[in-house]
Amino acid sequence: MILALPNTTTSEINAELVRIRAEGGVVTLGRVMTLVIDSTCCDAEAAISAANYASREHPCRVVVLARSDATEPRLDAEIRVGGDAGASEVILLRPSGDMTQHGDTLLIPLLLPDAPIVAWWPGGTVSAPALTAIGAMATRRITDVKGSPDVKAALLAVADGYAPGDTDLAWARTTRWRALLAAALDRTGSPAVTNVRIHGDTGSPAVLLLGAWLRGKLGCSFDDSYSDEARGLVSVRLETPEGEIAIVRPDGRDATFSQPGLPDHILALPQRTLQACLAEDLRRLDADEVYGETLIALARALRS
Repeated sequence: MILALPNTTTSEINAELVRIRAEGGVVTLGRVMTLVIDSTCCDAEAAISAANYASREHPCRVVVLARSDATEPRLDAEIRVGGDAGASEVILLRPSGDMTQHGDTLLIPLLLPDAPIVAWWPGGTVSAPALTAIGAMATRRITDVKGSPDVKAALLAVADGYAPGDTDLAWARTTRWRALLAAALDRTGSPAVTNVRIHGDTGSPAVLLLGAWLRGKLGCSFDDSYSDEARGLVSVRLETPEGEIAIVRPDGRDATFSQPGLPDHILALPQRTLQACLAEDLRRLDADEVYGETLIALARALRS
């Protein structure tokens, strides 16, 4: 169900939420957090779709700030529940005029009481999310530098403004690769790795983050390469005295896993969707220290 509330107030929105719960039995008892999405610089519907998917694992209230075509100061809103909101309830806010400068003030009355707040910026680069009005309210802050015109500059900006609780979806895109590589190194007794070579799509922040992580853990050199035809991460090759440990995924779906002295294995390694990456980041509300260390180390390497 989608209920449109043109030219409304947060008090009226809350009153409608109470009425909907009373009449339809929609409750907030199972909501574990409030997910705040600042989609003023991107497509709000794509972000809502991803949040609806993630809400099946993490029931939450989703409050979305979106662009408005109006010019006069006003607040248009929508409330979405049931099949239009996954396992959440979605409140879509479209402020206009002077009201666009007070997004945090609009959000505060709509936050679930005594529940963690997660902030997500699905479009554009936020250099210091913890210092924004929305980020200051949040326990966890999620950005996505992929798609930035200058990925290295975006990563540097995110690193300069990093605070515990920050993370980026580019890091979540490397999760399965990191797990496979860690398992391979454990299985082979952690051989000395002399160099790491990673290939991926042009402008991929995942290549740089994964390379910085491996360089920090293994104390080796790192070479990155890119292709306009690539789809996400394509290959990771660890050079060791015993031979090469490699994960090669040319088609974005299946990967060949090679280790010295062992037969190759074919693994299902599909590109991670936006929905899956968001769901992963909503699983933890504490600071991701490994991401923070990797991001800072990458920033130092980029500046050296």
